[in-house]
Amino acid sequence: MALSPILQLPPESPALARAAAEAILILHIGGGGVGLVSGAAAAVFRKGGRLHRIAGNVFFVSMVTMTGIAAVVAPFTSQPFNTVAGLFTLYLVVTAWATVRRKEGGVDRFEFIAPFIALSAIAGGAITAAADSSNAPPAIFVLIIGGLAITMDVKMILRGGISGEKRITRHLWRMSLALFIASVSFFLGQQKIMPPAMPGAPILFVPAFAPLGLMFYWLFRVRFTGGFRADAVTTVRGPSVARAGGRAPAARDGRAC
Repeated sequence: MALSPILQLPPESPALARAAAEAILILHIGGGGVGLVSGAAAAVFRKGGRLHRIAGNVFFVSMVTMTGIAAVVAPFTSQPFNTVAGLFTLYLVVTAWATVRRKEGGVDRFEFIAPFIALSAIAGGAITAAADSSNAPPAIFVLIIGGLAITMDVKMILRGGISGEKRITRHLWRMSLALFIASVSFFLGQQKIMPPAMPGAPILFVPAFAPLGLMFYWLFRVRFTGGFRADAVTTVRGPSVARAGGRAPAARDGRAC
């Protein structure tokens, strides 16, 4: 099936324009598919291990690709709210990545810009919800989570940075929510491209909401069980995640978390 109609290109559009539209959408879909697989892998692999770092790197790149394309292309489609979803998911992924990229207890210029990205997503959600009431539920989600995230951004800036478990928690919940948005968008929002027996099947809610279950599991382990040592905080060198000094973090029980 040709993908260019999704961009509402008229039949008389130049062949080059139609080919470009299809290439962009294939890249978007490919990025989303790779993001779902790599994100799931990063969520279950041993934290700090080599496989976790590789999966996390792939997830970051694929999500930036997918959400960046969605934010730019969605205004030209029949689903303009995807611009809001793409922009907000991009905000979550990039702020999570920036959290482990910089040194502990510090902030950089990006932290002062990031809240405005979330504010733009919230404003866009309000506008699209006013134009189409069916966008109200996801717009409310963006408002609540975005407002919470912005509050945490401001608190971190005022404190001059975060470290230890708080730093891990910030990275964890933002990456997990980005994966959740991607999984819901695919398993519940793209059922029309699934096999005939799948649309409407309750089983689709399992993979769609699995990232939330994994997020709460790891948040509980980080915050309440001491599963992470304070000095087992990761930093990022370029697109890769590794412990300062090049060693993977270890848990108190002798295993990486």
